[in-house]
Amino acid sequence: MQLIAKLGILADAAKYDASCASSGAPKRSSRGREGLGATDGVGICHSYTPDGRCVSLLKVLLTNFCLYDCQYCVNRRSSNVPRARFTPEEVVRLTLDFYRRNCISGLFLSSGIIRSADYTMEQLIRVAQLLREEHQFRGYIHLKTIPDADPLLIEEAGRLADRLSVNIELPTEAGLKRLAPEKQVSTIRQAMGTIHRGQQAVAGELKAPRFTPAGQSTQMIVGADATDDSTILLNAESLYQGYGLRRVYYSAFSPIPDSPSSVPLAAPPLLREHRLYQADFLMRGYGYTAGELLTTSSNLALDIDPKLAWALANREVFPLDVNRAEPALLARIPGIGLRSVQRLVALRRERRIRYDDLIQLRCVLDKARPFIVTSDYRPPLADMRSSLLHARLREPQRPCRWGCGGDRAGLRRPLRHLA
Repeated sequence: MQLIAKLGILADAAKYDASCASSGAPKRSSRGREGLGATDGVGICHSYTPDGRCVSLLKVLLTNFCLYDCQYCVNRRSSNVPRARFTPEEVVRLTLDFYRRNCISGLFLSSGIIRSADYTMEQLIRVAQLLREEHQFRGYIHLKTIPDADPLLIEEAGRLADRLSVNIELPTEAGLKRLAPEKQVSTIRQAMGTIHRGQQAVAGELKAPRFTPAGQSTQMIVGADATDDSTILLNAESLYQGYGLRRVYYSAFSPIPDSPSSVPLAAPPLLREHRLYQADFLMRGYGYTAGELLTTSSNLALDIDPKLAWALANREVFPLDVNRAEPALLARIPGIGLRSVQRLVALRRERRIRYDDLIQLRCVLDKARPFIVTSDYRPPLADMRSSLLHARLREPQRPCRWGCGGDRAGLRRPLRHLA
């Protein structure tokens, strides 16, 4: 099979994995010395697909042959999709060719399981070794970790790659047993632990060799089973706390050709995926807990964002005087983001804040107005019932799918609406 035909098959097969962001990599440059590539973005074209996914990385599978029969996966053993396989040398050639054409800033490489977990991991490592050691490639490398692989192989991958990821796939052990019987939660978490221990071993050691400097991430499939949003977010919260993950990605289940009867025939609303990204951002950036975001229901509201939903469920906290409230509480006002909070705190050291100041700071006042008090404004709707405010502030339009991609595509664009 020609290389371009393989690329068509294996790039398409990799599109279901959302955890391919390139943020957090250390700055490296080949300027003034031997080597190829950089991670600082200079001269790199970062392009986006129509649904908002960042495609600045060459995102491919080493092969879509797989020993496993995960029911939600298009590359499962029983699937009848066309199959292909790269050699490590072919992946290296493609990466360097695309980089020299200024099309990519690095490589995201995953694979189906071939022969064994150890053999597959060795092949992935071989690609990274050739790029780093033979071609002196200093660009970004993200390797998908095979959970059942020997911990020594995972440690070797961590020394070569900028980021490693281990996909937990389904939020519950019961779901994994039913839809992916060859996989085990224990081995997935063991692999995450190996990566986390490797990161801790070099933390604070200036002369220690780098180990996954861009951290580790994972992906959870949403809608392949009946798991609710509360379980998904509680699982994500435990992963952040237990393994120091950089990101948890959420991927709405997409029905695949000849889907087995064990998975749904229809995809969940993309809006559900979008809300999970927003809730995840609130946990990482604003200090919310999963329990706070889901107090009245086991699923996130689809017609309002989770920050607004929390404010409506906690009306006793509001309205807040922006001249007196603690910064942590200011950040919980719908329509006011973290940067605006910093500016408000700085401004109120000089004078009292007026309503026009919030306009100048570009706060989303349509959302913030019922929840704030300034020196010249008090909301006339402060006593309105939450149910009426909910109806007034709901979002009837469908969101763009920015939340599925990397940090640039998945955080800033949709979450400006979250403030």
